[in-house]
Amino acid sequence: MTAAPLLGLAGWRLPGDHLDAVRLTHRAGADGLQLDLGGPGRGPWLDAPGTVERILEHCARLRVRPLAVAGNTLNDIGLHAPPGGRDALRVRRVLIRVLDAAHALGAPLAFVPSFRRSAVTDRAELDRTAAVLAWAAAEARARGLLLANENDLDPARARRLVDQVAADGFRLLLDTYNPRVAGVDAVALVEAVHPWLAPHVHLKDGTGGVVARDLLGDGDGPVRESLAALAAHGFRPEALVLENDHRDGDPVRLALDLERARDLARTHQPSASHLPSVPHEPSASRP
Repeated sequence: MTAAPLLGLAGWRLPGDHLDAVRLTHRAGADGLQLDLGGPGRGPWLDAPGTVERILEHCARLRVRPLAVAGNTLNDIGLHAPPGGRDALRVRRVLIRVLDAAHALGAPLAFVPSFRRSAVTDRAELDRTAAVLAWAAAEARARGLLLANENDLDPARARRLVDQVAADGFRLLLDTYNPRVAGVDAVALVEAVHPWLAPHVHLKDGTGGVVARDLLGDGDGPVRESLAALAAHGFRPEALVLENDHRDGDPVRLALDLERARDLARTHQPSASHLPSVPHEPSASRP
């Protein structure tokens, strides 16, 4: 029997700063933590002088694994900013900082989101997103990292993005509620892109497209369906990361959510041998 996935928390969904998130992860009994780079309106910079060293000391002492670093500030800039402009330069600088922080923390994954100003709404934005992600994937590979993108694309456009990035170190990060918000069939999405999914999966639920205080399984998100589809394809995530909003600091609700995540991890085990860790490199010429 295969080991259950690690259980992680998302630091940007917890109260306090990065060190508070490490301590809370330990107290809650989770295995690891995804951290955000930070930025204006998003908390302290992760790569501020001395911060990474303090986080590593806390993680070692409390036995918390740094799982990944996210660049959520890119949602405020625009990942697909037209090349040659000031925002495009800012995007590349932020991406380098995300990758460097992940490498310094010993986290195996770095990921960037495509929401708000980074949302992909037309073919031109998809093309520019793919171009910058292809560049970033090469930078990630040079640091021994996987690069992932979290988005709300439908199956056809998600597969097109993978094909255009055309890098074996690139993945798509699956979130169990993003498809519901975007009106996308989560099972069809898994069917289309499961060979290129990141080893971490975000567990999240909500009602009516809004993530509020719903515990996993109490909202209208396809949490169980998403994990069942992964298991049906033999995909075993290395980590299930709870991304429900726990910034209110309620320890009881957090404990209940983590227990539900554990139950989901036990229930949805792969029915076949898991996929290779590195899928076949997608074709860049897909129409």
